[in-house]
Amino acid sequence: MRCHDVKQVLSHQRDADAPNAADQVALQAHLRACPDCHVFEQRQRGIEALLRISQQTAQPPVTRSSSTSGRASTSSIMQAVEQRRQISQQLEVIHEQQRTRVARLRKGGTAFAAITFFTLGSIPLLVLAITLVQTDLMVHLLLVLSNVVDVLYVLGQYVQTGLTIMTRNTFLLAGAGFVVVLMMAMWLRLMRPPQEA
Repeated sequence: MRCHDVKQVLSHQRDADAPNAADQVALQAHLRACPDCHVFEQRQRGIEALLRISQQTAQPPVTRSSSTSGRASTSSIMQAVEQRRQISQQLEVIHEQQRTRVARLRKGGTAFAAITFFTLGSIPLLVLAITLVQTDLMVHLLLVLSNVVDVLYVLGQYVQTGLTIMTRNTFLLAGAGFVVVLMMAMWLRLMRPPQEA
């Protein structure tokens, strides 16, 4: 059996014309030996499955006569094509929204980077100017900063002790993990876009 004959037999099978036993044996032997025809048969089965699903979900139900029980109706094919077109349009809208968001981020990102670079670059100059003009103010500022560093050091010690206790106790660690997962789930729920009615 040649590839052309196999494709014809498969098409006839789709139209509910069952081949005879000899053709069926030759068909199966060819499908095992020829990868191209095997792929063609798999595609045919996928299309038939999609058409069966679309026929089952079609509203109102399609009435079929006994002679066309194996064939897909034109309305179900058109409905499947329409569903695919709608999905393609929705994907295109989502892609367009992503492109506009990226374009906005690029414009705003460049300005933000320039402002950040300018601000961070001017901080050392500002500190130098304050040191030269107001020396006693700078001394007080350094004393306050040293107190802040001491407080942060003590807080770091407490956090380190707490983390050590938590990692040694599996119940505390599991509870902390549960709280983190719960907070992430709440955050994801809040960040979900509203559903249109």
